[in-house]
Amino acid sequence: MRVMVVGPQKELIPGPYVVRVGGWTLERYLAEAPESQIWEFVRGEVVMHSPATAEHQDVVIFLLRLLAGYCEAKGWGKVLAGPAALRVLPDVVREPDLFVVPPEEVSVARGVPLTVRPALVVEVTSPATRSMDLQEKALEYQEAGIPEYWVIDSERREVVVQRLEGSAVVVERLQGGRLLSRAVPGFWLEMGWLFQEPLPPAAVCLERILSEA
Repeated sequence: MRVMVVGPQKELIPGPYVVRVGGWTLERYLAEAPESQIWEFVRGEVVMHSPATAEHQDVVIFLLRLLAGYCEAKGWGKVLAGPAALRVLPDVVREPDLFVVPPEEVSVARGVPLTVRPALVVEVTSPATRSMDLQEKALEYQEAGIPEYWVIDSERREVVVQRLEGSAVVVERLQGGRLLSRAVPGFWLEMGWLFQEPLPPAAVCLERILSEA
């Protein structure tokens, strides 16, 4: 299915935007959602996102190279990226920017939608998706029992980290220093790397992470 978002004068709106359309079933979503765009299914609605900016993709690819390189080197888990569809709850399918499947679930990370429970989910947010990422998705990931969730906010130069600690939910807003994952053992990164322009070489950063992990 091809969808175009237009204004009152039928001019094409390039974004950023999020469009929600009701009256869908999960079966229709799985049959019609395009593989080339981020479409999500949330309780009878499809949620369609505008195309990602180059800056957004730069950060996603940088993080993908760090996480995938680390997990491969350590033989720990598997890293996937959107638009891979993740069934977070029975009536919610999200397509996170990145997520890490723990080792014990790698063998069942197959098909569409994936029914695994990630150890870590990462979203690179934008003004159009910030409230969804920080509120709606945060609650869904909490309900699904996902141990760790990062929201990278380049505009505000901060990372919001949500962690499940027993029955408690701990949320931190970090703007500097080292960001250490508790869900992916030994993985860390310097906050400054995420907001540097241009981004530092991922291979150099990965080598440093591995040397200290």
